[in-house]
Amino acid sequence: MKQLIAIYLWSVGLLYVGAFCIIGVLLSFVVPQKALDPWIKKMLRFLFTLLHSKVVVEGAEKIDPNKTYLFMSNHVSLLDVPLLGAYIPTFVRGVEAGRQFRWPFYGWFIRRMGNIPIDRENIHASIQSIRKAQRYLKTGTSIAILPEGHRTLDGKLRPFKKLPFFLAKEAEVDIVPIGLSGLFHLKRKGSWLIRPTTLKVKFGEIITAERVRSLSTIELRDATREQIQSLIERP
Repeated sequence: MKQLIAIYLWSVGLLYVGAFCIIGVLLSFVVPQKALDPWIKKMLRFLFTLLHSKVVVEGAEKIDPNKTYLFMSNHVSLLDVPLLGAYIPTFVRGVEAGRQFRWPFYGWFIRRMGNIPIDRENIHASIQSIRKAQRYLKTGTSIAILPEGHRTLDGKLRPFKKLPFFLAKEAEVDIVPIGLSGLFHLKRKGSWLIRPTTLKVKFGEIITAERVRSLSTIELRDATREQIQSLIERP
């Protein structure tokens, strides 16, 4: 039965994502991205409805829609970025694995939206991607990044890379830690099964730009990881 449910959810989900991405790309040629963003969030939220997964959001009221932030969350599933895109309550662009930009439909969409590809195996290319993210932040566009770099294999938080915190120090913007819970049950790395569940997006206490400046890169990395860890709920 689990296999049949997963096949059904994959079929419905892929058809929906394909249609959504094509329509989104076409609309982007006639509608400014910021004006298109509420529609994108609505469509991404409906994706989780199709997957029969309820989403609970906590702490979103802390986010000022007129400010620029660097959002950081744990990396659990292929669905992390759609979930963040759906529920971060401000205009945001993501840093994503470069291979995803080569995928049909989804890759076309995220490239058109201005998301930033990063090659984790090439340090020079990674630095270039971080520099691009810094330019976004300096011009007022918030960025979402997953500092583990790779999805968890066991549901536990992995060590954080240092590069996202060099970005934070250079950009001097507030960091918003986010804990994602439930995604490891919904769709984990290494398994094709999709298992409907309740998901939680929990926004933590904002790490102010002043504190970002006062901490070393390592201290900032460790403080952010500690807070994200505290936001993740165990199954």
